[in-house]
Amino acid sequence: MTLRSLTLGYVPGATPAKWARTWAQRQPDVLLQLRTVAAADAAAEVRAGTVDLAVLRLPTDTSGLAVIPLYEETTVVVVPTDHLLSADDAVTAADLDGEPVLLPLDDVLAWTSTGATVDHRPETTIEAIELVAAGMGSLVVPQSLARLYHRKDLTYRPITDAPTCPVALAVPEGSQHALIEEFIGIVRGRRPGSSRGLDQQVPKRTAREKTLAKQAARAAAGGKGGGKPGRPKRGRR
Repeated sequence: MTLRSLTLGYVPGATPAKWARTWAQRQPDVLLQLRTVAAADAAAEVRAGTVDLAVLRLPTDTSGLAVIPLYEETTVVVVPTDHLLSADDAVTAADLDGEPVLLPLDDVLAWTSTGATVDHRPETTIEAIELVAAGMGSLVVPQSLARLYHRKDLTYRPITDAPTCPVALAVPEGSQHALIEEFIGIVRGRRPGSSRGLDQQVPKRTAREKTLAKQAARAAAGGKGGGKPGRPKRGRR
């Protein structure tokens, strides 16, 4: 079956606009549809065929999918602008010791900080942001989510010793569809028309290398008695 369009799912905070622009330049006749998917559902959407491929966060269940690492996101803590943690440019996990930390049900980090988790778990990260603004605690998220849900009364600081959040491209395992391969090439930075194994090909010999090889072969044959002695060659000036 020939795809006339390609549907890319992406989790909140991911920014596929650059890839979409490149796609429009290289494949002007093929529509690239962008669809936001919940972080918890992204992999399942690819398996179900709702989207052809998806930009998602790890760790998650990627069974049946091929995963291509893209980049690592910095982990940050979101706090009110007048919070003590906002005094420094960066914090450590130890700085969160005893700090009430909100843990939404759609948490994507799977990292337990040294903070004291608040008993109430909001349904979504957006709701957790509202609670941070209300002074009920801080929130630990990937930096892109802190930017996505930015508010004037909130700020965020990187946690220097927290694990990063990997972001990857997931496609159906074993897929060899040309459009999917083309998109993979775009996210990997391959130039138009380049093939997957192009950079692994053996380079061709130059004319000088071929000449030197022939001279070496003749010299070897002469050394075995198979050739006539020749006049000595003058050295180049």
